[in-house]
Parts: sequence; structure tokens; C-alpha cells
Amino acid sequence: KAVKEGVLEKRSDGLLQLWKKKRCILTEEGLLLIPPKQQPPPQQPPLPAEPAAKIKELHFSNMKTVDCVERKGKYVYFTVVMAEGKEIDFRCAQEQGWNAAITLQMVQYKNRQAILAVRS
Repeated sequence: KAVKEGVLEKRSDGLLQLWKKKRCILTEEGLLLIPPKQQPPPQQPPLPAEPAAKIKELHFSNMKTVDCVERKGKYVYFTVVMAEGKEIDFRCAQEQGWNAAITLQMVQYKNRQAILAVRS
């Protein structure tokens, strides 16, 4: 079930560290990153649906924190820190509030897990 959907920009791992737009779906379990659909030129047949391998899931069970790095110009820059220490940089327009939405869902997920652990 999608809690929030939209576009986030993710910094690539490569040498140039370019910002790439990703379609994002925030769920109660984590954040799905989907490459934006490429529009084929009109004379070509449409491309097949995105292969599932291209979809990346950042699951809350593997997420440590969401750090709000800075607000600069129209953007909020933030970093998702994964359990294994990997850091993933994102940015979005300030009014979109992605960092707050991700943090809220992560806290709710961790609370649900803690309650389940206490009950068992």
C-alpha cells in the first residue's frame, strides 16, 4: 500500500555523482526506487514494462537513519543511512517533505517490530 508517491532525485555512485530522477513509492515497509519510464520516439513500438530487477527497495529493516543534511535554494538534501553503513543521498523540493515522510514511516515500522518482539 503506497503512503506517498512521487519523484525524488538520487545521487549516483559514479565518479560524476549526477542527480538522477527516480519514481518513488513509500510504503509501510520501505521505499521503492523505480527508474523513470523512458518515452520511445513516436515511430517506434512502446518499450516493454520495466523489468522487476530495475526496481530497488530500501527496506526499513535495513535502514538506520534519515539525516537531513541541508536546505539549499529550493531543495532539501538528505541521506538515508543503511544498516551496513551505505549512505544514499537524495534531494527533493522543500515543499514535498520526502525526508519527513520517510522518517515517519521508518519510525512506525520500527515501533511495530518492537511491539511484535515484545509479544513473542
